[in-house]
Amino acid sequence: METEIVSEFLPFGRIYKDGRVERLTGTEIIPPSLDATNDVVSKDVVYSTEHNLSVRLFLPHNNNNNKLPLLIYIHGGAWIIESPFSPLYHNHVAELAKSANCLAVSVQYRRAPEHPIPAAYEDSWSAIEWIFSHAGGSGPEEWINQHAYFERVFIGGDSAGANMSHHMAMRAGREKLEPRIKGVVIVHPAFWGTDPVDELDVQDAETRRGIAQVWEEIASPNSVNGTDDPLFNVVGSGSDFSGLGCEKVLVAVAGKDVFVRQGLGYAEKLKKSGWGGDVEVVVEEEEGHVFHLQNPDSESALRFLDRFVEFITDGSNGDDDFVNVL
Repeated sequence: METEIVSEFLPFGRIYKDGRVERLTGTEIIPPSLDATNDVVSKDVVYSTEHNLSVRLFLPHNNNNNKLPLLIYIHGGAWIIESPFSPLYHNHVAELAKSANCLAVSVQYRRAPEHPIPAAYEDSWSAIEWIFSHAGGSGPEEWINQHAYFERVFIGGDSAGANMSHHMAMRAGREKLEPRIKGVVIVHPAFWGTDPVDELDVQDAETRRGIAQVWEEIASPNSVNGTDDPLFNVVGSGSDFSGLGCEKVLVAVAGKDVFVRQGLGYAEKLKKSGWGGDVEVVVEEEEGHVFHLQNPDSESALRFLDRFVEFITDGSNGDDDFVNVL
């Protein structure tokens, strides 16, 4: 086996001369379980035979066969590492399903560098289309047919997954996805650009160069404009948010996160865009990037979980057709 390293992108991984990719983190896998562990059952279902991609479904065990809100979750990891099957995301999404009493669908997508952007975006949209093929109750997966209440669909994700959640909502608006998405949760979004978005954004040239390098050399080497690719430079670009295809957005930022000003700038741009939906912002000033995943039992992580859950469950009593089991 070839051992010469041609590229090292720490802390994520290495590329060897023979083309092999070694990921240094996020490779551990937890199997799904139909045992009611933590009051949630889970299973994996293939949604793309072409690319051998699955979703992991999480269903509260004591749901009494009721229709439940549907959360579509897109994981983070710089488009390079992690999966719905890793402990980090299995545990997080299972907890969301349990706490919000919702059916959660965690999306696997092709990752860079083997599959550079836009593969991850294409896969995430393909997964959403597959999920929405169940809206009439006759899709291929019985859990979704039986339990998903398509009048209360949410998309959420963190970091790279938050970035993609925004773009999925934009595409849902362009393609007039029906039923309309209720809300989108943007957690510590990986938005960036060549220039800082304001005077409080990261000014350090080395830090900015390091983030740009991950995007330009590993995640999206085919981007014509580098970090000013509209997929990455969401806040600083001239992109129009007015067609965002959902009713409300929750933006979560952390004060010690390198992306904090991007997240706050995103919320402000959305408010001024003419979109017309509701924007809520939650800030944890003393925390860093994806702190809730790294230390899920901390006071701030539990506080954030409560806010995420409230965003999904809020107003459910007002839906006449929704069977409220909260």
